Amino acid sequence: MSRSGSAHLMVLWAAFLLVHAYVALAGWVYPSQPMGDVVLVYEPWATAALAGGPIVGVDESWVYPQLALVPMIVAKAISLPLIPALGASHAYLIAWALLTVGGNAIGFAVLIGRTSAHPRRLAAWFWCIAVLLLGPIAIYRIDAVTVPLAVAAGLWVLQRPAVAAALLAVGAWIKIWPGALLLAALVAARRRWRMLFAAASVTAGVVAVLWLLGAREEIIGFLTAQTGRGVQIEAVAATPFLWLALAGTARIEYSFDILTFQIAADGVDAVSALLTPAMALAVVLVAAIGATKAARGASAVRLLPPLALALVTALIVCNKVGSPQFQTWLLAPVVLWIVLDRARAAVPAFLVLALAGLTCLVYPLSYDALLRAELVPVVLLTARNVVLVVLLATGIRSLLRVPIPSVRPLTRTHEE
Repeated sequence: MSRSGSAHLMVLWAAFLLVHAYVALAGWVYPSQPMGDVVLVYEPWATAALAGGPIVGVDESWVYPQLALVPMIVAKAISLPLIPALGASHAYLIAWALLTVGGNAIGFAVLIGRTSAHPRRLAAWFWCIAVLLLGPIAIYRIDAVTVPLAVAAGLWVLQRPAVAAALLAVGAWIKIWPGALLLAALVAARRRWRMLFAAASVTAGVVAVLWLLGAREEIIGFLTAQTGRGVQIEAVAATPFLWLALAGTARIEYSFDILTFQIAADGVDAVSALLTPAMALAVVLVAAIGATKAARGASAVRLLPPLALALVTALIVCNKVGSPQFQTWLLAPVVLWIVLDRARAAVPAFLVLALAGLTCLVYPLSYDALLRAELVPVVLLTARNVVLVVLLATGIRSLLRVPIPSVRPLTRTHEE
């Protein structure tokens, strides 16, 4: 590597460390408790499991897939030596930050490695800027654990498909969304049976362990727990109701069952009932477009990035939940797009950076005002949700524009 290449890598690592130090510290000073979930729910779940109490996902149904408990327990173990000096809550917060920043560092190392390749450097800068704009929520949620897994898997899917599929399956057992990247890989890339076997093996292993621990219907509790919930105020579908709340004809109420703020208004139950089928339909349609392109010989290098982004964005746009940390899901598809096809990645990257900034302005910076249905945060959240819809349209449009070779090649390159 040239001296200039080495210097650029050093600058990237310095930017990575500075950005993560800033967002870690910002969690302590920003309003609206951006670290609240970590100490209010993750730490008690981990403590109960280690103390012989009920284990979420095993002894009782849980909103997360069961492997989500693993990083929570690991953070608890890291925090134990710090408790005498800092207290349980502060120690756990520091341990969680170390865990998530360490995970991001591993993913970042996979991304840039020892290479000075321009697309990977651009993707690294994109990742740093996105985390900076998104703020503390980028590391103080369980979703942060899945981001480096998804980034590494996306980078390896064409060369190490079995490893990539296994990582995405692990990620999906922490938070469901990496399953969308796995679906995109199965549709767009080659050696599908190898990927399918790797993902199925991980799933079979997780289910077997849960069964031995005594879980039965709790194994799929993270799916059934979502069916009865209402529409969270940050969801895309909640946008019209927020304007009704601004006018005084809808209400924002707290759900103690799901621990989120939801919309209460005429018609919201009907919207809630439609969203899950709409999400399933959107995923099927996007996957079908990708499968058609793949069957007609489209290059995996061109097909995989827009397919991955469109599938992940569909999960967000059609979701009953619109939690701010969902924006972290978008980082891996865009990183992959920049690395594989940077000439067409500029617009999606810009949109995701805009989403990160708008999301932070809403949560945590103006969230208290949003709960009072004040104009400025409602406008900001509306803009964020409009950009999400634009991003979905951009992903689908790019997917439809993936070229089909006029003569299907008899052989494939190793990269495809």
